[in-house]
Amino acid sequence: MSPKKKSPKDGRFEADESAETTAEVNPEEENEVSGDENSEEALSEQILAIEKEAHENYDRFLRVSAEFENHKKRTAREMAEFRKYANETFVKEMLPVVDNLQRAIASAKEKGAKNGGLVEGVQLTRKDMLKVFDKFRVKPIEALGEIFDPAYHQAVQQEETENHTDNTIIRELQTGYTIHDRLLRPSMVIVAKSSSKKKDPQKED
Repeated sequence: MSPKKKSPKDGRFEADESAETTAEVNPEEENEVSGDENSEEALSEQILAIEKEAHENYDRFLRVSAEFENHKKRTAREMAEFRKYANETFVKEMLPVVDNLQRAIASAKEKGAKNGGLVEGVQLTRKDMLKVFDKFRVKPIEALGEIFDPAYHQAVQQEETENHTDNTIIRELQTGYTIHDRLLRPSMVIVAKSSSKKKDPQKED
């Protein structure tokens, strides 16, 4: 028996079927495309997360570096301050010794001491001690004849006078000292006060 011939109509049907089959998408290929897109999105998110973390780490590094530099500067400043005033306590303890030498010299001059060599020796001792003080930036405060300054002078008395203006230091009872720019002790002084016994010009007339 000879094979049955297909009609042209059947041929068209077969062609349409072949076209539909060709047009169908392979499910495996679709899944593969979707997976690639998801991988790209995940990779982008990872990159953003890494960039964010790197930025935060850099900011943290800058803060730590700034804090470290501030700490170094503060430590250096504190050490310089310590070295600058390291001898302050010792010098304070030595001030009464210098005071006593100064009083001995003044007393000898008032009494007209005959032993000039002894007085001269005491003066030289005091002078040498002041040289040592100067080496460590310890200096006496100028007070006599100056206007009273509460930052450097301690007034223990006011004295009426017609020869000086108000608040002028007319006598120094104890010398004050500074170390660098810091006050070691103030000068003890007597300050001038305008005399209340000034003559009234009207009464003289």
